[in-house]
Amino acid sequence: MNTSINWHKLDHKKYADETGLLGRLCRLVAWPPGQRQQVRKQAIELVELARAQQRRKGMMESFLAEFGLSNKEGLALMCLAEALLRVPDEKTADALIAEKIASGNWAAHAGQSDSLLVNASTWGLMLTGRLLDGGQRVENDIPGFMGRLVSRLGEPAIRAAMLQAMRIMGEQFVLGRDIKSAIKRGSKLDSADARAIFSFDMLGEGARTRADAERYFERYANAIHEVGKARGPGTVREVSGVSVKLSALHPRYEAVKQQRVEDELYPKLLELAKLAKGYDIGFCLDAEEADRLVLSLGLLERLAAEEALAGWNGLGLAIQAYQKRALAVIANVQQLARQTKRQIMVRLVKGAYWDTEIKHAHETGVVDFPVWTTKQATDLNFLACAEALIAQPQAIYAQFATHNAHSLAAVQAMASTAGVEIEFQRLHGMGEALYTAADQTFGSTRCRIYAPVGSHDDLLPYLVRRLLENGANTSFVHSFLDEKVPAAEVAGDPFCDVSTLA
Repeated sequence: MNTSINWHKLDHKKYADETGLLGRLCRLVAWPPGQRQQVRKQAIELVELARAQQRRKGMMESFLAEFGLSNKEGLALMCLAEALLRVPDEKTADALIAEKIASGNWAAHAGQSDSLLVNASTWGLMLTGRLLDGGQRVENDIPGFMGRLVSRLGEPAIRAAMLQAMRIMGEQFVLGRDIKSAIKRGSKLDSADARAIFSFDMLGEGARTRADAERYFERYANAIHEVGKARGPGTVREVSGVSVKLSALHPRYEAVKQQRVEDELYPKLLELAKLAKGYDIGFCLDAEEADRLVLSLGLLERLAAEEALAGWNGLGLAIQAYQKRALAVIANVQQLARQTKRQIMVRLVKGAYWDTEIKHAHETGVVDFPVWTTKQATDLNFLACAEALIAQPQAIYAQFATHNAHSLAAVQAMASTAGVEIEFQRLHGMGEALYTAADQTFGSTRCRIYAPVGSHDDLLPYLVRRLLENGANTSFVHSFLDEKVPAAEVAGDPFCDVSTLA
């Protein structure tokens, strides 16, 4: 089956006029004032209800509440965690630890968290800081014998302890070390009313060698088999699926290597898709960096046109709303779905590589960024994309990944008005209180859990990425946790002050 979509026309340079684009987005989501006010009111109620529940926060949420990027200690931890991933020798790692840990006022955070693990980590950092500054600072509540004990261990032990502590914390955000343990743990999240459904993500960064790619391929194939065998009753929408990172399946997943990627990667990708179809589970192509978008879309097109995959509605794609091309991508994916007579699952996310995209644009000297440069613009584009997805339910099964109360309330209002069935998604270890509040406000909302699965070697990069993504002052997750921030401010309306966004 042939399609006629020219993905290369999606060059982001055609979307360089931010002011014009923002005006277009506002027209696309031209709600009457009454609807905007109602959505904002519901968003505020969601924040207040979630806070009022006083549920025990998850580890990620507790950590962000204590060590966000708004204080020196939080910044030190993030810099240290990111640097330790790249430091090749122990001597340099020890020097980094000495610089970052000894400079923090860790005592100010002692006992402040509602998480035992976070508090224990804080005490450890206090001890470490005392050791590394030569013992000159004396913290009131640190037993002297513990300080002497730690002082005998030395910096190598501190380095090992910090890495282990970060692994332990990372495990709170990963459903299991392998797919079998993840499925088993996930089954315990079933409630009396519904079975928990997941999109399992086999953790791993991009492949660097053929051996890496082969290992990841086997991991994905095994995951599909295990998820399929554990499949419960229901349509592909109602059961767990698997997400696949295409750059993990080929060591040169780059636009300039398009022909090589298609020759070498596509047969393996098709094999995985056939496995997923055999079990009738979801198979989502995860989002990559902007310069790989056209490459991913071309592979999606080939899969959608495969006769061997006809009649299966589990093929999916993640689209990043922070990309200026997102609306054009959606229009083309809808066209692809119509041409291939299938319904494609589309997971709309805000995006997780913002810093990388900005830095890469600076390095290459392009005149404009491929992504929106403000959070409000991304939130507004998310709503415009949501409206476009909901408008064509025959072509798209819309999935909305968000921890933002206003985005949630707005999408729910759109879907309800259109009478379209959708689902939401949240990260494992985050957002539970928000979606519990949503269930109480809107009735039962279908929420799929994006569940990372991986070993110790894969945890640290994922942890650092999530902490950097959600620890910024502008992050909804960070503000949502802070009751000193008014609920009305947390549930901000992206339509407000649009003229200042460009």
